[in-house]
Amino acid sequence: MKNYRLYNDETLVRLERINQMKQDKYSLEEIKQTLHKWNEACGEEEVTDKLTSLQMHMQRLEREVHELQPLLKELKPVQARKVLTGLLPQSAACIEALKYLLERSTMM
Repeated sequence: MKNYRLYNDETLVRLERINQMKQDKYSLEEIKQTLHKWNEACGEEEVTDKLTSLQMHMQRLEREVHELQPLLKELKPVQARKVLTGLLPQSAACIEALKYLLERSTMM
């Protein structure tokens, strides 16, 4: 007899999230904390899931920014200005919107 295990949809979604976080190089502690937040989700699970997903995405972006900082330092000032000028307005607006949503979610 082969070893098979049946999982319900909720467990499969949880496993997919864990695998995604592992691929995104989250530490085990970060995964544990995120799963704990998901477990605390109440009636507004969909909203909580989306906000948690946004928070994870912001953390991933922060890590990517830290990885890019050494490369940006190597650019000539004119090159760096061109890169940052194109990114800053959209990024700043996006970050502000995400921060607003996350702050509102913690106040509820």
